[in-house]
Amino acid sequence: MRIEVQEAPFDFAAEVARFEAGLAGMGAVVTFTGIVRDHAQGGLQVMEIEHYPGMTAQAIEKIAGEALARWDLGDVLVIHRYGLLTPGERIMMVATAAPHRADAFAAADFLMDYLKSRAPFWKKEITERGADWVAAKDADEAALDRWT
Repeated sequence: MRIEVQEAPFDFAAEVARFEAGLAGMGAVVTFTGIVRDHAQGGLQVMEIEHYPGMTAQAIEKIAGEALARWDLGDVLVIHRYGLLTPGERIMMVATAAPHRADAFAAADFLMDYLKSRAPFWKKEITERGADWVAAKDADEAALDRWT
C-alpha cells in the first residue's frame, strides 16, 4: 500500500508502471485518475485544495486498509494533490490490484467514493466572480452510503 499526499504533479504512466512492477499473481489492475474540471462553465481559474498534513494521509491509509481487508487485493495506491490546480490538471489517482477484476473494481470504486466525500480535503473554486468552497454533493454521499 502506498499513499501520497503531495503538491507536485504526478506522471500517471510512470505511477502505473511502478505500481504494476512486481505484482505476482494479480489478474487485474484498475486505475482511476481525477482531473480538475470547470464546474463554472468557463469561469474556473484555479481550484485550491487544502489539507492537514499528517491527518490526511493517515485517514486515507485507514480507508485503504479497510479496502485491503474487505477485498482480495494485492496492492493499493492513492495519490492526491493539494495546492493550486488549474482545469485539466490531474488531481488524484487510485490504483488497485487483485487476482480477479471484481475485487479490483469494487475496491477502486470504494476508495474513490471515500476520497470524494470524506477524505479531509477542502476545495475552493476561484472564478472570475470570486471564490467559493465546494461542498460534498448529495449524490456523492449516497454513493458512499452503499458501502456501509
